[in-house]
Amino acid sequence: MSRMHNPAHPGELLREYLPESMSIGEVAERLGVSRQSLSAVLNGRAGVSADMALRLSQALGTSAEMWLSMQVAHDLWKAAQTSKPRVKRIAA
Repeated sequence: MSRMHNPAHPGELLREYLPESMSIGEVAERLGVSRQSLSAVLNGRAGVSADMALRLSQALGTSAEMWLSMQVAHDLWKAAQTSKPRVKRIAA
C-alpha cells in the first residue's frame, strides 16, 4: 500500500469547511466542545478523536470515518518519520 507524502492534518481541511463569518468560539459551542480543544485541532496540536469525528460528522454532513481516516494517515506518516526501535518478527 502506498502512503501519501506528508498527508495534511485534518484540522487543515476542517478550516475549509467552516464559514469565514463564524468565530471559532461559535463553532466550538455548536459542536459542544471548548474553544481551546477546537483550536488545538484546527492548529494541528491535537488529533481528531472518535468523539470529535462524530461531532464533525453531525455538524458538517460529512462522515466520521473521513475525519478518522485523515487522522490515521497523518499519524502513520508522522510515526514513520521517527526512528524506530528494533523489533523481532513474531512467527505464528
